[in-house]
Amino acid sequence: MLAIGTLSQRTGVKVPTIRYYEEIGLLAPPGRSAGGQRRYGADDVARLGFIRHARDLGFGLEAIRSLLDLAAHPDRSCAEANALAMAQLRDVQARVARLRRLEGELQRIVAACDGGHPAAECGVLDALADHDGCTGPH
Repeated sequence: MLAIGTLSQRTGVKVPTIRYYEEIGLLAPPGRSAGGQRRYGADDVARLGFIRHARDLGFGLEAIRSLLDLAAHPDRSCAEANALAMAQLRDVQARVARLRRLEGELQRIVAACDGGHPAAECGVLDALADHDGCTGPH
């Protein structure tokens, strides 16, 4: 059995986050030692690892809750898991597209300034002051 600090070290999840996951029901309340300290087993390590990996991939807590529920019922279809992953992929693709638009706009703004003028003639400051000069939505 592991103390919460050891669980944190093994999974890379901070102690307050572990407590929060317990509070919202993503992790079951742990057993306690005679002194009242939380004690975790291998199943807790695996579950927390699953949660952390899903969070690293950007899944929200409710999606993770659904995925954990599905994982607890291996006889069910994985269609729900696939749908959740596809939704997450679409969200990531939309964010990447937005970041590419931001990159293009920032490249345009930086190109407008060589850094060798007084601030009153700065192309960056001028571009930031005039949103109408942007090449598109960002």
